Amino acid sequence: MIGSLRGVVLDRVARAAQTAEVLLEVGGVGYRVMVPSGSLAQIGIPGSPAFLHVHTHVREDAIVLYGFPARAERACFEALIGAHGVGPAVALALLSVHSPVALQRAVLSDDADALMLVPGIGRKTATRLLLELKTRLDVDLDGMELHLVGAPGSGPDTSSDGAAAATRAEVRAALSGLGYGADEVRHALSRLPAEGELEDHIRLALRELAGAR
Repeated sequence: MIGSLRGVVLDRVARAAQTAEVLLEVGGVGYRVMVPSGSLAQIGIPGSPAFLHVHTHVREDAIVLYGFPARAERACFEALIGAHGVGPAVALALLSVHSPVALQRAVLSDDADALMLVPGIGRKTATRLLLELKTRLDVDLDGMELHLVGAPGSGPDTSSDGAAAATRAEVRAALSGLGYGADEVRHALSRLPAEGELEDHIRLALRELAGAR
């Protein structure tokens, strides 16, 4: 099984459900690897070197490679596909919307709305997934113990991923409070930069929503 790949990006293409495909050349061989859309900035443009942690998924009719810049993302992906009703496509879509830290926080806090930001996941499915994932995501991702912010015994999440996830959660709550639907909120969040202040993100989201209506 292929566990990792190091090579040069030849091409990258956005796919449905906020996922993407990267063509990575390794030793003269081009590997087609499915990746979360949010990882494209980390992977780089065509011609740039890249390293991916890979999960090899074997089906009866195909062998599909799923790649992640961080080992924590691969660990989370493998935990997700072990849950009932969560295939690789849904798992990749979840990681395209949420970082592993943000996803685990959503599960620990029973935040169905966070899961509903993923295309194709409605409230009924989100509620079921919360129950399924509570044990599946009880893992040590990349050597880091992840705790729900504010839970007994946990300290503040000072990682950049945690801060960005917290900011996006506040933006989502603000937009929902203003009456925007799940699809509108998901669209607005997908257009936001990875980093920035809360006020700037809310302003950009509202501008995006105003232009979409």
